[in-house]
Amino acid sequence: MPRFAANLTMMFTEVPFLERFGAAAKAGFEGVEFLFPYEHSPQEIAGLLKGNGLDNVLFNMPPGDWTAGERGMACLPGREAEFRAGVARAIEYAIALGTPRLHVMAGLLPADGDRELHRKTYIVNLRHAATAAARQGLMLLIEPINTRDMPGYFLNTQAEAHAIREEVGAPNLKVQMDLYHAQIVEGDLATKIRRYLPHIGHIQIASVPERNEPDRGEINYPYLFRLLDTLGYTGWLGCEYRPVNGTVEGLAWLKGL
Repeated sequence: MPRFAANLTMMFTEVPFLERFGAAAKAGFEGVEFLFPYEHSPQEIAGLLKGNGLDNVLFNMPPGDWTAGERGMACLPGREAEFRAGVARAIEYAIALGTPRLHVMAGLLPADGDRELHRKTYIVNLRHAATAAARQGLMLLIEPINTRDMPGYFLNTQAEAHAIREEVGAPNLKVQMDLYHAQIVEGDLATKIRRYLPHIGHIQIASVPERNEPDRGEINYPYLFRLLDTLGYTGWLGCEYRPVNGTVEGLAWLKGL
């Protein structure tokens, strides 16, 4: 059975962020992920990870002005210097936290944007980030996201993400496959897992369409978990979902596996 990591941005929100590490460990999780660590010092978060016996499996590089609606800078012309500063900051945190993977958010394509120009910017920025991450032995991830949840997001399909990965040509660049987003955009999950698994660096789960616990909705997760076992997937599954009636109360799906 795959290993499950609690997403502390969406789960255990009954308590403040810094208390979620202990709550996740108490609930039986050995790994955690979250969107961003930057409101806290790396030393503080590293202490919480160590004190609770947790691995931090993933977080995102700085996304620009998140509160203003920005969702990454990697594909945005004119933001290269800010993007590179964000790469350096994320790597500093990753080293301190022992985090092996960093997700690079592409950003939103403006309605009047030249897609080819944004794609070229994305490629150049990813090559820089992958080179910087490789120096520290880190994996870099890109993730297709559905445009229902994030209208205008630059990267939407598995095929597009893997084409970008191949063009960048960095061995430490892989795709983060969120099965929630993939189901909404294109479906055919089992076939895509079989096709792309050697180039997938992290997988996330949630029910569709509500993005709740994975024991409901239209995706047959027990089947996909068995498939991942059969294919030899040894990575983490990030539980990036919104609990319906409390985090701990909703973990029956995990205890029943």
